[in-house]
Amino acid sequence: MSIRIGANPIGWSNDDLRELGGATPLEVCLAEAAEAGFEGMELGHKFPREVTALKAALAPYGLDCVSGWYSAELLRREPEAELAALRPHLDLLKGMGSTVLVFAETSNAIHGERGTPLSRRPVLAAGDWAELGRRVTAVAEATLNEGVRLVYHHHMGTVVQSEADIDAFMAATGPAVHLLLDTGHATWGGTDPAALAGRYRDRISHVHTKDVRAAVMAEAGAKDWSFLDSVIAGVYTVPGDGMVDFGSVFRELPGYRGWVVVEAEQDPEKAHPLTYAKKGYAHLVETLKAAGFESRWA
Repeated sequence: MSIRIGANPIGWSNDDLRELGGATPLEVCLAEAAEAGFEGMELGHKFPREVTALKAALAPYGLDCVSGWYSAELLRREPEAELAALRPHLDLLKGMGSTVLVFAETSNAIHGERGTPLSRRPVLAAGDWAELGRRVTAVAEATLNEGVRLVYHHHMGTVVQSEADIDAFMAATGPAVHLLLDTGHATWGGTDPAALAGRYRDRISHVHTKDVRAAVMAEAGAKDWSFLDSVIAGVYTVPGDGMVDFGSVFRELPGYRGWVVVEAEQDPEKAHPLTYAKKGYAHLVETLKAAGFESRWA
């Protein structure tokens, strides 16, 4: 698989705060994603959750199913119980031909709580990483045996947010567990995404590209905003519209093959989704070509 550029519907319709883009039909999201040039879409709450219906929804726009987010609760349950809860989602991804599973531990996460500031996000004790790593690895080995690679999504407001968290998590997990490199969450979490790419390039199998508005990030930290209030204020945007040097990131990923996804949640009333989708797609194409990846994009 060469690099393919996909999108996440969160630029059109937010999953964590559903009033953002809540009235936007799925068909508008898909039509505009295709118009912008994307080859595939990650899943959101408006997508059908049955293979035949999902294929029928995507087919008119020539879009593939990239993957879909899964909220894990492995701090509270054993891998066997997690796999049972995961089964419908995993079967949907398999039926759609998706090869990666976007996975995050969220049993005590606060990113979906608008009234909770990020300073109150959960922090894992040093002695607890080994057990979380064991459980995630067990799930990852099981899904990989079925042809789907678990890619772990480090995320603001969760136990895997900071550079130290990511390093501890990667050290505690086995080779079946790969990393979803998210440039926006890395940057806001205090990590250089290019350094992260270089450190874990052999275990990165999925990339989310979002940019960060430095001024909003600074204000969010100074005023101790919640994740969702920060998103509404515009902390995230599409590649090429913020502070992230995407060229440096992709130069650290020579030979990368897989999806590169624009996943930049914004208030669609403030950031017109199609306009920003086109801007993000164009910047990614330019950046990937400059970084030496094959020039097959329009």
